[in-house]
This record gives sequence, structure tokens and C-alpha cells, in this order.
Amino acid sequence: MENWDDLRIFLALARTESLSAAGRALRMDPATVGRRITRLETAQGQSLFARSSQGYALTDAGLRLLTHLESAEPHLDAATSDRGASRDGLAGQIRVGAPDGCATYLLPQVCAKIAALHPHLEVQIVSLPRVVNLSRREADMAITVSPPRTGRLTVQKISDYSLSLAASHSYLSQAPTIRSKADLRDHPVIGYIPDMIFDKELDYLSDLGVEHITIASNSVGVQFQSLRRGAGVGVVHDFARPMAPDLARVLPDIQLRRAYYLVRQAGDLPGNRMSRFAALLVSALREEIPKLEGIS
Repeated sequence: MENWDDLRIFLALARTESLSAAGRALRMDPATVGRRITRLETAQGQSLFARSSQGYALTDAGLRLLTHLESAEPHLDAATSDRGASRDGLAGQIRVGAPDGCATYLLPQVCAKIAALHPHLEVQIVSLPRVVNLSRREADMAITVSPPRTGRLTVQKISDYSLSLAASHSYLSQAPTIRSKADLRDHPVIGYIPDMIFDKELDYLSDLGVEHITIASNSVGVQFQSLRRGAGVGVVHDFARPMAPDLARVLPDIQLRRAYYLVRQAGDLPGNRMSRFAALLVSALREEIPKLEGIS
């Protein structure tokens, strides 16, 4: 069998189609990626990629190898990735993708707790204003707000969470009183850029009948800071409000409910490090979300 490190490099290049992108994913010089691919092709006795100005495209032989490797990958990963760890510890790099509300206000403290218990583990948090592409290995696992309906994926519900209308105390002290949803039309509203909402579950303001957004961003963090600066009224995660005591709930009888799901490639073995990390992550999030919502 070929060197598993070379096969990992092959997988990275097959999924990114670029030496530089594969190098970034592997933390390796692109020239080294190219040399290792040439070595693998020599060992295989056939070309695995067709090179062009557009990048690296798989040949038929490369596609066959990719199919075999993706079936074997969970088993090989389980056998090789825990080197350097204690018998019960986790080691190596694990990348988690998440929408930026979760990535900003939940994952830092949750992943810090897990990493503190597993000193050989490196956790990477990818915050993206779109769905993370697991098939291209943008992450090892992803947290989503809707369960995906296609692909060979393992989907596990993590937890429900709540969102509320909020505004800063300074804004509310000088703005017209808000007694009903109809009153929102008299206030500047902060929210998502409508055509950049990548999941219908994030279209909070439509649920509230809001048609005009005064300040819009595809970033939850930008919306959150705009509210803190007194720019108007908007929807915030209840688990984020303890970090902003200057925000007050508006129309407290109105509360939106959503859920987070953990999505992974199908085929992870029950005892391998991805499955073990996923169990730790889900458990920690189920504890953290109600704790923070209780504070708020």
C-alpha cells in the first residue's frame, strides 16, 4: 500500500483542485504537494491528475483511486491519527464549521474546554456565512441550522435554541415605545442582507412581518455590534445576550425557536476520534446553550 501521507495529499488536491489550496489545507508548501503527487503517480504507474491553467482535474484513474480512498478513509484515519495521544485522549487536527452566531458565541468556550482535556488535540473553528462543504473537506464536521436532505451524511440534532428581538438601553430610552410587531415599522431594523440568507431558518424578520431593513449584514457579529451601538432593533441569539448587558429584550412575549444539527460524512467508526470528538462537542453544546439562555 502507498504511504498514507501521500494519499492524504492526493485527497486534499482532489478536493481542492489547486496546489496552493491543498497546501493551505495541509499546511504544506505547494511545491511539496506537487512533488508528492508526482511521486504517488510514479508509484501508481499512471497519471492521476490532468494539469491545466484551471487547476488539477482528476483523470479516470484518479477518480477510481478517490472512490476507493473515500471508502477506506475513516478506517485509516482511526488507525493513524491518534499517534502521540494517550490511550483515552484525542490528538491531531479537527476542523469544525459553523454559522457565525454559533462559531462566535458558543464554540470558543466549548472547544476550549475540550482542548484543555486533550492537550494533543488542535481544534479549528471555521465561521462561514454559508453552508460548509464537507465533501470538499472545508471541515471535518459542520453545525447547521437545517438538517441536510442529500449526500452520504450522518446528521444528529444537537439542541434547540431561542432568539429574541432586542435593542440597546440607550436606543430604547429615546425611541418611540414598541408595544406590538406593528410598531417595528417606526424603527430602524437590523438584520441579514436578504439575498445572502443561505438558509430559510435564518430569515427571522420575515417571521415577524418586517419588510424593510435599515442596516443589513451577512454577519451576525456585525448585526450584534450595530444593535449595541444603538442603531435600532434586531433579532439576537439568547445565548449571546449575556455578553451584551447593554441590550434589552423587546416584545419579550415573542421568541423564535431554531435548532442546531451536527453533520458529518457517513462512515465514521463509533470509536474513532471524529466520533469521540463529536460526542464531546454535542454534550458540551447541550450544556452551554441552556446555561447561557438562563443567564439572559
